[in-house]
Amino acid sequence: MMAAPDVKPWLFIIQPYEGESLSHFLGRFRRANHLSASGLGKLAGIGAVVARWERFHFNPRPSQKELEAIASLVEVDADRLAQMLPPLGVGMQHEPIRLCGACYAEAPCHRIEWQYKSVWKCDRHELKILAKCPNCEAPFKIPALWEDKCCHRCRTPFAEMTKYQKIT
Repeated sequence: MMAAPDVKPWLFIIQPYEGESLSHFLGRFRRANHLSASGLGKLAGIGAVVARWERFHFNPRPSQKELEAIASLVEVDADRLAQMLPPLGVGMQHEPIRLCGACYAEAPCHRIEWQYKSVWKCDRHELKILAKCPNCEAPFKIPALWEDKCCHRCRTPFAEMTKYQKIT
């Protein structure tokens, strides 16, 4: 009997946005390829850490080996993936998930710096960062789940939330 060839899974490759958080990028990649967080971790050979990373739990910080395993699967350089993490020593806010509607209107992705503990306003737009939907007050879901580009409860588009942001 002939042995089955070692076939690499065929995956849709997506490009990261500038400043995109790892959570948002992994969610976009998983949706494009109909994968769960555990399925992505299994394919990359790194187990269940993907679900932790999507919730901004980076303690312990992803190792170079883990980043390289994901990088080879998503076809994005490991150093580029590392840029989607908070810089060493920068405190992260796990919740609430935060958003600048003006930034989102320019590039539809969650930016990693919105979750830094030290950030409460958008430096680019001089607007206060939103911590919940300004229309219905629902907390934002983790960025990995931002499939529809809008509030999951009232459907207000993220890009239209700018009008609710206060100038700082």
